[in-house]
Amino acid sequence: MATTSERKMRIAAIGDLHVMEDDVAPYRDMFIEASGAADVLVLCGDLTNFGKTREAEILAEDIRACSIPVVGVLGNHDYECGQPDEVTRILHEAGMKVLDEQAVEIEGVGFAGVKGFMGGYGRGELAPFGEPIAKAFVDEAVGEARKLENALRSLRTERSVAVLHYSPTVDTLDGEPSEIFQYLGSQRLADAIDRFDHVKAVVHGHAHHGKYEGRTPQGVPVYNVAQFVLQPKFGRPYAVIEI
Repeated sequence: MATTSERKMRIAAIGDLHVMEDDVAPYRDMFIEASGAADVLVLCGDLTNFGKTREAEILAEDIRACSIPVVGVLGNHDYECGQPDEVTRILHEAGMKVLDEQAVEIEGVGFAGVKGFMGGYGRGELAPFGEPIAKAFVDEAVGEARKLENALRSLRTERSVAVLHYSPTVDTLDGEPSEIFQYLGSQRLADAIDRFDHVKAVVHGHAHHGKYEGRTPQGVPVYNVAQFVLQPKFGRPYAVIEI
């Protein structure tokens, strides 16, 4: 019989839910379905459309319908109203583990995540040079990558998953205008991920018109699970990934 460390884990992942304050149980049936198809549900940011408490409360009610653990991160939309801590509190009280400063282990698999930030990739990566506001922008990207690295370092599991909103690679941005790549993610996130052999997969959202699969420079599989990418590919708004 396979031990916990040997058994495959099925992860249902979706990003960019964009719950509106006039929605009625928008994801309840999907969460119930995913609970039967997977062992863990992972939500990859933009959980609400404007970061309003009412939007978070609606999503929280749907999360309560899940019969499997729920983990995830916030996205940029969840910050729009300036109350991400309140959104986090509402979702946490519904049973969701909102990843940021701390990682979590579930059945022998580690989960570490951050929202991430913009900044670009390769030669297009913004450097901390010049005006203070440019340096502050880069500091935000560096800070998110550092939080991810610290969370991944805290894990002692043989397998782990990095959960993001912004993309760590251009691979999964194919289909988006190249002019906006620097607004869709940061190479610094991939740099943090590639320092750890135990990271077996990365999931992110944000790139609504991107591509489903890619890799970090060191070859870690990356999955863009924005529901707008998944629906035409799988005929449902979530992916099931085995780790």
